[in-house]
Formats: sequence, C-alpha cells, structure tokens
Amino acid sequence: MNVSKERIVTGSAGLTGRPTVKPKLYVVKYWQIYSMVLPGLLFFILFKYVPLAGIIIAFQDYSVFTGILSSKFVGMKHFINLFTYPEFLTVTKNTFLISIYQLFFGFPAPIILALLMNDVRKMAFKKVVQTVLYLPHFLSWVIVGGLVINFLSPSSGMLNEVLHMLGREKIFFMQEPNYFRTIVVTSGIWKEVGWGTIIYLAALAGINPELYESAEVDGASKLRQVFSITLPSLLPTIMVLLLLRIGHILDLGFEQVYMLMNPLVTSTGEIIDTYIYRVGLLGGQYSYTTAIGLFKSVIGLILVVGANQLSKKTTGNSIY
Repeated sequence: MNVSKERIVTGSAGLTGRPTVKPKLYVVKYWQIYSMVLPGLLFFILFKYVPLAGIIIAFQDYSVFTGILSSKFVGMKHFINLFTYPEFLTVTKNTFLISIYQLFFGFPAPIILALLMNDVRKMAFKKVVQTVLYLPHFLSWVIVGGLVINFLSPSSGMLNEVLHMLGREKIFFMQEPNYFRTIVVTSGIWKEVGWGTIIYLAALAGINPELYESAEVDGASKLRQVFSITLPSLLPTIMVLLLLRIGHILDLGFEQVYMLMNPLVTSTGEIIDTYIYRVGLLGGQYSYTTAIGLFKSVIGLILVVGANQLSKKTTGNSIY
C-alpha cells in the first residue's frame, strides 16, 4: 500500500519531485507577469512581423492604384536592377565605409571613456561629467546637425576661427566630399559616446574588488590591471554589443546623414537609407526600394549569424 502511494506521488511530481503545473494554469497564476510582456509582444507583432507581408512588393511592379493583389509579378527584376545600377553600388560602398569607420572608431570610444570614468574618485565631479556626456544623446539630430554646421561654418564657425588665428585659410568643411565621412563619424561619437558608457559602467561595477586588491599586492600596475582583470571581465558584454552592432552595419541612421548631407557631398555621403528616401518615397519606386530593404535585411542576418558563430568558436561568447 505504501509503495503504491509512493508511485502515485512520484508520477504526479515527475523526476524533479515537484508537482507539475499545466501551462494554462501557469499563465493564469502569473498573469501579472504576462500582462507586462504583452505590450512588447504586440509591438513586435504589429510593427515587425505584420509588415513582413509587404516583402512581396519587391517581386512586383507595385502601384498604389492597383494595390498588392493586382500588381504585376516580375520576379527578380528589381534585384537584377539593384546590382546593375552604378548609383546603388556607390551608395552601398559609402554605407559600408562609414559603418566600418564608426565600428573601428566609435565602438571602442564608450569602453575607453567608461574605463577613465571608473577611476574617478570624486563623485561630485564624476556626476557632472556624466551629465555633460549624456546630454547630447537626448538632443535630436536636427539640433545636433545645426550645431555641427555652425561649428564648421567658414564665416562664423569656431574651428575656422581657430584656423584663421593660426594663419591658415578657412576650409568649407561641409562642402568638401573628403571631409564628410569624418564629420559623420565624429559627430556620431560625440552624440552617443556618453550614453554608450552606461552599460559598461554597470558591468564594471559588477567586477569583484578583491581581484584588484590581489593584483595590487602582487605589484600589478593600473595598466596591467586593465588588461588582466577589467577587459577580460568586460569581454562578454563587449562581444554581445559588438555582435548586435554588426547586425546593424547597414543601418547608419537616416536622420544624421540627411541633416548633414548636401548636393556637394553626395558622392561620398549618400547612404542606403537616404537613397531609399530619395528614390522610393520621393521618386515613387516602391518595389525597387523594397528590394533594397530586403537586401539590407539579408546582409544583416548573414553578418549576425556569421559573427555569432565566429565569436562562439573563438571567445565562447555569443548572443544565442
């Protein structure tokens, strides 16, 4: 009799010894948690998954008057045009170059700044510096673009005034194609570097202080502690953010480039996002620009999967 009761209890509890809960009852019991998740799920469903149905436009000669169901199916026509237009190849080249510059110079900037701020011991000074560095993130690119243009103005810009004081000729920075990519990367770093330090400062706060104490006892210098303790501890966070950044390598941000670009720097400044706006929305070539958007998504997916697998094999860190 005792054996049978034990079997009944074990069977109902499973291998873990805990009573199993049906999924439906679990959802009802913890409905508060699921209600908090619901807005996020609705956002992704409505704005990420439902619009995927519009991908079919890339394979049609879409017209707003005939609609998706009645537009003519043309197969890979727009993708063929995509890779044969010299203009698109130039735009893709500009996008990749600016993205690589931002990745090479912009990605390490918050890490370096976080390491410097972590060593500041005067909390009042540290809070003031953090506030000043965070502030540009909350400004729109309309404001930041105007500040950059005024700062580089040949007539009243601060930089040109300094050059004039040094006896050099003033430079029309915003009209020189060779300077545009540098301006985009530098202004992007200035705007986002402070905000990017938040995650790294949080990761630095989680490092065990006893590791630094042991290193000091062993006679390790500050620089040695950074390379032996700090950076290895930050490596998982760095790799996750790097992988996410690589996935958006073709998404430079329409607002920034659109605010800074002018017809004189189009040859080096126009990117895929501004090209889609000009050709798709203003030119009415919806199918062609939808094909460009699908091309961006596929390239981003390939880069994320490839970089994730490479990171998993080399460092053991990955996003999935």
